[in-house]
Amino acid sequence: MNIIGNILWFILGGALMGICWWIVGLFFYLSIIGIPWGKACFVIGQFTFMPFGKEAINRRYITNKDDVGTGALGLIGNVIWFILAGFWLSIGHLLSAMLCFITIIGIPFGIQHIKLAGIAVAPIGKTIVDKW
Repeated sequence: MNIIGNILWFILGGALMGICWWIVGLFFYLSIIGIPWGKACFVIGQFTFMPFGKEAINRRYITNKDDVGTGALGLIGNVIWFILAGFWLSIGHLLSAMLCFITIIGIPFGIQHIKLAGIAVAPIGKTIVDKW
């Protein structure tokens, strides 16, 4: 079922939002300071292309310890991220979710967009894992 969901998702808007994530990532890679945000954009952009069967969780839950992205520096990074790009990516996902909610078939896709909008607000310190 995940394969069918991912194929439909990719065709019906997932590709567009994934490309938006990658474009933002390219802009962040243009500066040396923005490379950590750019890397997060590419990881989450890939997740945006095929989100069914995967989820984004805090790295702290996997490693049971804080690292640069899950501690105080991660919070500062997420604030900077939200100001520069997170707000706009989350708006894009929310608008896409509203369009998906128009039809019954689009409801699962709208729910995925809402989850991705939450990730767009604060992606630093998150990792993508397979659902069990």
